[in-house]
Amino acid sequence: MDTATSLAHKLLQIKAIQLSPQKPFTWASGLRSPIYCDNRIILSHPDLRRFVAEGLAELTRSMQPFEVVAGVATAGIAHGLLLAEALELPFVYVRAKAKEHGRRNMIEGALPEGRRVVVVEDLISTGGSCLAAVEALRDAGAEAAGVAAIFTYGLPDASAAFEAALCPWAALSNYDALIEAAEAAGHVSASELETLREWRQNPRAWSEKYSSLRDERD
Repeated sequence: MDTATSLAHKLLQIKAIQLSPQKPFTWASGLRSPIYCDNRIILSHPDLRRFVAEGLAELTRSMQPFEVVAGVATAGIAHGLLLAEALELPFVYVRAKAKEHGRRNMIEGALPEGRRVVVVEDLISTGGSCLAAVEALRDAGAEAAGVAAIFTYGLPDASAAFEAALCPWAALSNYDALIEAAEAAGHVSASELETLREWRQNPRAWSEKYSSLRDERD
């Protein structure tokens, strides 16, 4: 079993990823989705935590050389620090926005100008949060070696955004591996699998369709 599928199995087992095609989750953006991913749960499982840290170390080999690891606040901080520990490199983290007091930092930690940095994110949906971190690092005089994530939904918008930002990226696991793992483990029925595939094709249209159906039932 490859790393992507193996990790997908593990994330399902610890319920870091939950699937609910019949009763979708609502993301912070308001989008309805049959999947919810919370990779913070990995931190409570030492064996899996180690598996992910080792996986990120291997994943970032293609982005080397780099001198600093940066975590994206907040969920990417812990995983970024674990990678920095594994590679014995300095660590910083990037806030979603600058502090409104003190030194008004957006980047926390020591980051001399000109350093080459790899960015760690727990989850990539549209890519917006980690690309904002990349922009902040570039504004601070750093060079972005790339973004490494634990999981990606594999949405076309994300790929386009990374390409436009001229930023390499990779993830340990992905939506296709998740579907394979969920089907193999019997987590979902055939009709639910079809729903999951339909969502991936056009999440926004699927969300609007679900909302309209719910309104009709109400």
